[in-house]
Amino acid sequence: MQVIVPFATESPKTRLEGVLSATERREFARAMLEDVLEAVRATGHAPRVLATGPVEADVPIVIDDRPLSEAVNAQLDAHLGADGTASGVAVVMADLALATPVELAELFAESGDVVFVPGRGGGTNAFAARHPDFYVDYHGTSYLDHRTIAREIGADVSVVDSFRLSTDVDEPTDLVEVLCHGDGRARDFLVDAGFSLETTGGRVTISRSDE
Repeated sequence: MQVIVPFATESPKTRLEGVLSATERREFARAMLEDVLEAVRATGHAPRVLATGPVEADVPIVIDDRPLSEAVNAQLDAHLGADGTASGVAVVMADLALATPVELAELFAESGDVVFVPGRGGGTNAFAARHPDFYVDYHGTSYLDHRTIAREIGADVSVVDSFRLSTDVDEPTDLVEVLCHGDGRARDFLVDAGFSLETTGGRVTISRSDE
């Protein structure tokens, strides 16, 4: 199965600008990307980065600066083709900092023309497609839109329900999950940057030391 990992090289993770500088956001995004690539490789698959601009990585890089949906659809067209393939194509987002080989292997092995991993808030964090007519539309509640697309093309649908894969890191509150459950480069970056967990009023939040 061809595994594609989309990655935005310019101004990544803008919703973290309240807690991380622009330089830190780029470094944190790279740390998450490396964690995802390592987890994919550990399943025995060779990932390919679909980047909006040049990026250094020890995997093949495809540069496509078009909007995400257009860029991913071009990859689906290229790898599935008119007749489809038995192995299919998987797309795994680069900000799944909690992803492990176990959950990814479940996604890759799950049967179905299209297999979804829904994200929190209606997004699509990952999917595997074997149907040649499947395409993506990442605007709005993409998970529901993608299920509609699958239904319209007559594709069988499966869903992988995974806490780790459903946790994408976009907001400052998401950093709590990385500090609690992560064990890779992304968590190391946050710890080195002075972040820690703090319990206030019964809720767990993050704090950052001045050191």
